[in-house]
Amino acid sequence: MRRIKHFLCAMILAGTCCAGIHAQENQTYLLHTIEKGQSLYSIASMYGVSQADIIALNPGSEEKIYVGRTLRIPRQEANTQRETYHTIAAGETLYRLTVKYNVTAKAICDANPGLSAENFRIGQVIRIPVPTVEEDNGTEGKQNGNRAADIPEAVVPRCREMHKVKRKETVYSISRKYGISEAELIAANPELQGEDKIKKGTFLCIPYAREEEEKRVEKNIPTNDELFDENEKAARPIKTIRAAVILPFYGETTSKNETTRMVEYYEGFLMAVDSLKRQGTSIDLYTYNSGTDNAAIETILAKSEMKRMDIIFGPLHQQQIKPLADFARKNSIRLVIPFTAQNNTVFSNPAVYQINTPQSYLYSEVYDHFVRQFPNANVIFIEAGSGTKEKADFIKGLKDELKNRAIPSTTLPESATAEVLKSALSPDRENIFIPTSGSNLVLIKLLPQLTLMVRENPEAKVHLFGYPEWQTYTKDHLEAFFELDTYFYSSFYTNNLLPAARTFTGNYRRWYAKEMEERYPKYGMLGFDTAYFFLKGLSRYGTDLENRMNEQELIPIQTGFKFQRVNNWGGFINKKVFFVHFTKDYELVKLDFD
Repeated sequence: MRRIKHFLCAMILAGTCCAGIHAQENQTYLLHTIEKGQSLYSIASMYGVSQADIIALNPGSEEKIYVGRTLRIPRQEANTQRETYHTIAAGETLYRLTVKYNVTAKAICDANPGLSAENFRIGQVIRIPVPTVEEDNGTEGKQNGNRAADIPEAVVPRCREMHKVKRKETVYSISRKYGISEAELIAANPELQGEDKIKKGTFLCIPYAREEEEKRVEKNIPTNDELFDENEKAARPIKTIRAAVILPFYGETTSKNETTRMVEYYEGFLMAVDSLKRQGTSIDLYTYNSGTDNAAIETILAKSEMKRMDIIFGPLHQQQIKPLADFARKNSIRLVIPFTAQNNTVFSNPAVYQINTPQSYLYSEVYDHFVRQFPNANVIFIEAGSGTKEKADFIKGLKDELKNRAIPSTTLPESATAEVLKSALSPDRENIFIPTSGSNLVLIKLLPQLTLMVRENPEAKVHLFGYPEWQTYTKDHLEAFFELDTYFYSSFYTNNLLPAARTFTGNYRRWYAKEMEERYPKYGMLGFDTAYFFLKGLSRYGTDLENRMNEQELIPIQTGFKFQRVNNWGGFINKKVFFVHFTKDYELVKLDFD
């Protein structure tokens, strides 16, 4: 009898422990659906966790992640966070979330400026702010007419047991075995969404069968449309735009090269302000020297006028971005970061506009444009010599994209002769040669053999495809670029053959009695483009700029603009990419993709 008691106690303890583990599993991670351009780095930055944390919950994700798949994201402890995250499930509404988390609809809308009735859908992740004292004391009940008590919390699927997947089992066969629907099984295990096969050995939560949902819904419960409309901030015009430029113009640790670039950027900026003022736009411009350390930033932000800014441009240095971005967010000021792409602030701060596109988003756009431009391609990669692996991520991603699209590719060494290059040609496809490095040295080695091969095979359809830095070498290889029908991608491009660039260059020379520095991008043009785009947008749309910025029909001189919010609670990145084409007819064309 004593043995039986010990056995029963052990079983109860084991069951309790197991249930605790399952409950903890359901609470310690959320599900994130991967979108185009996202990387482990950007996803980790969104949620304030490390890449290692994500990999630990998603084995294999360090090698490859796929658009449309879900990742488990570890939750942070509530007492260390100002907010938590929630993955929207089937049947959930904004109102039900206000009840579940005891926060107001306004608080959720404020924490997720990119959220709307249109994109409030299953799988979307949103931020849930911690309730304030007022909300804890019943503000939500007052806002929604004390209807919260009438609505039960959304039912969370509970595991009646865990099923270990056997060989050849499917969602259908497992759901039939336990007498539940496929939808119920997937709802309890959202990671199954979109999966054709289930990996053997995986543990699945088997939920209790749900009772039939109530058919009658109370008419006085507000809809998503009503709540979002109620909490939408009314747009207002801006009579006089207050703008600040914060850059390192001079200082003991500021290099001469850095000073030259910042001054040139500011000179172009002033030309845009002058142009807009001539059109009737009222602008108050404040300019500050930031130096290179955070002490200067703190001094600037302490000035009384800073809290009244509509927009800030800067800074240059990485260490100054966070304090400036935090200030901008706290005071509802737009912060335009014109230079660096290597900063994760944009993934968690809705005030930030990042002009320079993060690498993963840039590459994703290039791949899309590439397969649209060359749907019938035969791609030949030219493997560069040792020490030139700076394009390894780009090449790996492009090869994966080509494989997914069933576009053939092959790889040849940079030492390949014209005869070897010829052997890789396809007679019925467009043959695209892509070196695995963007260096000028690789071009110098490759171009003679490619040119010889094209001349000996004039009937072949051949293109050379490359990188933004090639515009730096254009003067050295112009004839070869035309003869090889060359393309390269870039998020910025200009050439004095283009009318807008020619006009700006002439005006810059008259204004400042000098030429712009021979570098790419040209900082004078970058200053003009960023100032004109944002200041013109504020003058035209006022505080509704965020919703209408891509409606502007402007033709920038050098920098393209196509902004997209990175998530519901973050800022904006610029996803614009051009293809520059040197045609065999000796024409220079800038291909602009929608």
